[in-house]
Amino acid sequence: MSNLHVVAGAGPVGTTIAEQLAAQGKQVRILTRSGSGPEHPDIERLRVDVNDGRALSAALTDEDRRPAAAVFVCIHGSAYRADTWARELPAAEQTVLDAIAHLSEKTVAVFPESLYSYSEPGRVMAEDSPREAETGKGGVRRRLLAARAAHRAPTVSVVASDFFGPHVRTAMAGERMVPAVLAGKKIRVLGSADRPHSFTYVPDLAAAMIAAAGTPSVWNSVLHAPTGPAVTQREIATAFARAAGMPAPAVGTVPAWLLHAAGAVNRDMKELAEMVYQFTGPFVMDSARTEQALGLAPTPLDEAATATVEWWRGR
Repeated sequence: MSNLHVVAGAGPVGTTIAEQLAAQGKQVRILTRSGSGPEHPDIERLRVDVNDGRALSAALTDEDRRPAAAVFVCIHGSAYRADTWARELPAAEQTVLDAIAHLSEKTVAVFPESLYSYSEPGRVMAEDSPREAETGKGGVRRRLLAARAAHRAPTVSVVASDFFGPHVRTAMAGERMVPAVLAGKKIRVLGSADRPHSFTYVPDLAAAMIAAAGTPSVWNSVLHAPTGPAVTQREIATAFARAAGMPAPAVGTVPAWLLHAAGAVNRDMKELAEMVYQFTGPFVMDSARTEQALGLAPTPLDEAATATVEWWRGR
């Protein structure tokens, strides 16, 4: 196998993986439709659409035509809608897995994954918890996981909860929260400000995906990104304020009933209302088994909050 590691997608997860791989001295190639990605001397950026099987296959080998050691599949749908995901993601993932299987049985595809497919979200969600969601975005994620498991290419999916950290913008603990905290403004969160909720620091997710790629014993399984103890939305906002040297922010809420009412007349609000259950009750994941298997631990919240605030201040 070559030292080549390919990253498909340059969102917060793909960008962080590429940066961590480059810091480890790996040969890194990042694929996007636009040719974008982090500017780094050790990261090669290519304009490749993963739906183009021929172009993709060519991008998965190094200059000596040796297959990549791993492909990190960090693509997402063009809209935050279940029908868009169902239309776009299965075909794209199938193309990627087919290209990998054609090249080598030793190249692993590593996917970031969400908690959406878990069918008992009111309980603590561990690696062996039921993933039987049928409808909406949860059903799409369940079917994607099943298709990966059925494919002959080796895969591993690493589940994370809501993101925060450098490069994370469109998230509850991203642009909806941190800039307001830095400006000393009141923030508004979905559902409840005081229910326990797991938040995953994106550098911890990236580290777990990289470690999983190099650990064949965990291939063809579903792992959990190392994630710290659940906190409330009020508590994570306060952690950002503490890191910034600001007073704890005032926190208001957008109640679930209002989202559902708005969803009756607005499609985007309807898609958001579908997931508000994550913020109205406990929404907690456990990552102990994966941490033990990979020898990793989550970054302490205050340390992660400090890095997050520094990144936002640099914007």
